[in-house]
Amino acid sequence: MAQTAVWEKEYNDKKLLAFHHEPQKDTLRFIKYLKKTHKVQLDGKTILDLGSGTGRNGNYMAKKGGTVHGIEISQTAIKIANEQAHKLCVEKQASYYFRSFGEPLSFEDNTFDIVIDVTSSNSLNEKERETYIKEVQRVLKPQGFFFLKTLCKDGDKNAKNLLKMHPGKEVNTYIMPDINLVERVFSESDIISLYGNHFEILKKEKKTTYSKINNQPYKRNFWIVYMQKS
Repeated sequence: MAQTAVWEKEYNDKKLLAFHHEPQKDTLRFIKYLKKTHKVQLDGKTILDLGSGTGRNGNYMAKKGGTVHGIEISQTAIKIANEQAHKLCVEKQASYYFRSFGEPLSFEDNTFDIVIDVTSSNSLNEKERETYIKEVQRVLKPQGFFFLKTLCKDGDKNAKNLLKMHPGKEVNTYIMPDINLVERVFSESDIISLYGNHFEILKKEKKTTYSKINNQPYKRNFWIVYMQKS
């Protein structure tokens, strides 16, 4: 699996990730959007969490009545997610699997009501990304919803510096110094060309936040994209 060793080390050394058990705010906003705009509740829904990490989002959605399947390439992260699921009494509603979502998934067609990808697919290579997008479309139910948060290239000075100083092998990729994590950043046209042929883009916005690397804050831009399988 691509970058498995890097993420396993990261979940133990904690140079990039902040460890919280609360769901991410952007995920909560997406859930609120589904409820308000589409009258969709999590209760009774089947949800796929790609790059599920320590279960912050997955366990929360399970607590709200969803049946969650998380895909993750760090055994340490899966262990933490399962422990937290047990504490929240949702271990029957939340299942976590050690595998890459850059490979064909083991789920049937039209399985999931909701798929979320929160800053995970930017670590895939181009071949894996092609597979991932096709697989999300395949396993998502007709009219199902897809939430994407990913790194934005447009107007991001730190991304520009990383691309210049630490370039990766593939287009718009860099190698994060000290961590050796390969990440891709995306322009607005990238988002439209990659996802627009497979999903209806319901909402797309650029968001600026601060990320910490080795406790040093960096200003970063992200794409927040809400999509639906038509």
